[in-house]
Amino acid sequence: YQATKVPVGEDQRQHLELTRDIVRRFHDIFCKGNQFKKRCKKAGIPSRPTFTDPDPIIMKDGARVMSLTDGTNKMSKSDSNDNSRINVLDPPDVIRNKVKRCKTDAFEGIEWDNPERPEATNLLTIYAAVQPDRTKEDIIEEVKDMNWGQFKPLLADAIINHLEPIQKRYYEVRNDEEELNRILKEGAD
Repeated sequence: YQATKVPVGEDQRQHLELTRDIVRRFHDIFCKGNQFKKRCKKAGIPSRPTFTDPDPIIMKDGARVMSLTDGTNKMSKSDSNDNSRINVLDPPDVIRNKVKRCKTDAFEGIEWDNPERPEATNLLTIYAAVQPDRTKEDIIEEVKDMNWGQFKPLLADAIINHLEPIQKRYYEVRNDEEELNRILKEGAD
């Protein structure tokens, strides 16, 4: 689809770099020089590069979200335990149950960046990621005196509110076959 920007996690950067290397090599071999331009002109096609050389989009905050069942392991869709992650299309009741059951700790209060509390840091990172207009300081001020029973419903609601427009648009497009084909065709051109 000739994407110029590709959102990837820091741990996926090397895969995008490999793609960029392949694109550049292909263009160096097959898309440069007069011979290529003459063949394109004769065939009546543009002599622009065949593939787009994509740039990575890597978010600084929230780029590495950890598992809901273990705050020291990365959240992954390949984890066999579906409760370890929030899926983009999870319905609100499923999100609430996953958040309600996610691993926390026995410490009082909620704090960020304490190495002894990876689950607290992870849940606060998720909370911040789904509310990009808020600052870390603002969030800490809001939650510092809460316990997990008070914070988890807030987190679930924030995730649900963040995913709602994405899910709504997904189902609008998915349920309209004509629009879906138009979008796919437009992306392929």
